[in-house]
Amino acid sequence: MSARHAGPPPAAPAGARSPILPRGPFGMGAAPPQKAKRFAPSARRLLGRLAPERARLAVVLACSLLSVGLGLAGPKLLGRATDIIFSGVMGARLPAAATKAEAVAELQRSGQARLAELVGHMDVVPGRGIQLRELAELLLLVMALYAGASLFAWLQGYLLNDVVQNTVRQLRAEAQDKLARLPLAYFDGRPHGELLSRVTNDIDNVAQGLQQTMTQIMNGALTLLGILVMLVVISPVLAVITLFTVPLSVLTTAAVAKRAQAKFAAQWAQVGVLNGQIEEAFTGHALVNVLGRRRDVEARFQSTNQELFETSFRAQFMSSIIMPAVNFVGNLTYVAIAVIGGLRVASGAMLLGSVQAFIQYSRQFSQQLGQLASVTNVLQSGVASAERVFELLDEQGQSPDATPPAALPKVSGEVRFEHVTFRYKPDEPLIEDLDLTIKPGQTVAIVGPTGAGKTTLVNLLMRFYELDGGRILIDGVDIARLPRHELRAKLGIVLQDTWLFSGTIRDNIAFGNATATEADIQEAARAAHVDRFVRALPAGYDTVIDEDSGNLSAGEKQLITIARAFLANPAILILDEATSSVDTRTEVLVQRAMAALRARRTSFVIAHRLSTIRDADMLLVMNAGRIVERGTHAELLAAGGDYHALYQTQLAGNGGSGAQLAS
Repeated sequence: MSARHAGPPPAAPAGARSPILPRGPFGMGAAPPQKAKRFAPSARRLLGRLAPERARLAVVLACSLLSVGLGLAGPKLLGRATDIIFSGVMGARLPAAATKAEAVAELQRSGQARLAELVGHMDVVPGRGIQLRELAELLLLVMALYAGASLFAWLQGYLLNDVVQNTVRQLRAEAQDKLARLPLAYFDGRPHGELLSRVTNDIDNVAQGLQQTMTQIMNGALTLLGILVMLVVISPVLAVITLFTVPLSVLTTAAVAKRAQAKFAAQWAQVGVLNGQIEEAFTGHALVNVLGRRRDVEARFQSTNQELFETSFRAQFMSSIIMPAVNFVGNLTYVAIAVIGGLRVASGAMLLGSVQAFIQYSRQFSQQLGQLASVTNVLQSGVASAERVFELLDEQGQSPDATPPAALPKVSGEVRFEHVTFRYKPDEPLIEDLDLTIKPGQTVAIVGPTGAGKTTLVNLLMRFYELDGGRILIDGVDIARLPRHELRAKLGIVLQDTWLFSGTIRDNIAFGNATATEADIQEAARAAHVDRFVRALPAGYDTVIDEDSGNLSAGEKQLITIARAFLANPAILILDEATSSVDTRTEVLVQRAMAALRARRTSFVIAHRLSTIRDADMLLVMNAGRIVERGTHAELLAAGGDYHALYQTQLAGNGGSGAQLAS
């Protein structure tokens, strides 16, 4: 296997992998942050992302005003309908020949003073029953108002859904763009599942939070304001009693929400940890079983799953007690209003319909307070997820390309390392003052023990990391002055870790050259000896590679990546143990093809097998970030140094065959 670098990048744990090497099934990396930022700044930042949609948000607000206004008119009109019915019932009991004043006087003479006072405050016509026409018109008006309120509520929801989804789409695009612009050092110490959780689960949770909370908060705030106006208009005395629920509800909600915020942040962080474990366990499923670590992986999963259960339970429990507490306060207020309102009706200070309307409004008031309180769990969860996404967006991206950029239109292939210095950690030296010149068309093989810095050297050439000192030049041009995409377009790489995506074999080969024709694809496949096994497949080049490439052998996958490099036709080629997964017979064929591929190209080969490196123009032996020996295969054997020792060790390990060279 290829040697890993000697130390991790900044902020990564010790032993972090190289960015061009696969992650092992047990390398979890750094845990996600457990502590959320302050709620208010994150919420303001999240709402600030809605600014581009301010025009449609204005329409949403207008629809909310109309929906709430029409809905609030209903109880008042229904109270009027109750007065019509009650007045009609009372009027039918009074003598038709008498006037209202005479009827009241008669009731007083008969000892019914309270009833006389009640009739005196009512719009009663003695002898006249319920006015059905007026009642019917009033009820039809109420139905029309409620229908209009529902229509505007539907329109509000439709527009708000469009606003939220557009905002979340932009947020998801920014997260994807940020991941593309982050230096590869960022990914070294972080589990893939945790990053995936931020750009999938967390963003989805932000969308759900915005969708559910914006409508309820907007409508709830307007409804509360409208109800307060109606309560004061109907009865200032009862309104004061109702307003006592506000501070009690707010204090209850704030006390619980403050504790729930941290719980939700921990919950979503734990989801990221669990996703990372699942992703790694499935990626290394075969290795886990071969090494007999299935029970260990299951135990670790169960432990994390239990922690997620406990964290989620605490978060949901804390938020779920808000609604019952607010409803309890509201019910106490409802009892007080019913008692005092009944007494005021009995005394003639209020009409029955007014008390009915007031009770309806007060119930709506309590319900809105409860809904606003209960939505805090969704709001807390959404903001906690938004914080994690913002943490990703706020990460320091890779350094910008030089301005003005240098140009490298045609590459002959000369590569020079001049006084190159690089450290993953400031206090752990790796490469110090390295000088190296590779002539155009040379094949350079790099060997050495694990951690010697072999892969690091090609990582620096690819600008996966930036130098601490010195410079690397291609054809005399400092690669630090080249745009990264232009530099990497001149380089081709074949890894031991075969990366194939779900798609056809044709698409995977053509991935390195979007303009390739069918003839070009098949020519590259023949050169890499892919054509011979593809033709035997029922669908040929249209064979779809499944998600984990399980329908191809390791050697076949390796050959497809080599064909991809053929088709890309790079000026400089990097082979990182590119033939480690093919059998000996196939390796002979591939070596011939790769010899043709390396012709007239500068090539870097990280060595694994002797057949890969023995014919190289230059062999570099690295140890602790330094080049300790350089020369041809014969020269280094004759020198009797580190290369000779590695060679003899390999000979002994392979029964004297000399077929492989340890790296």
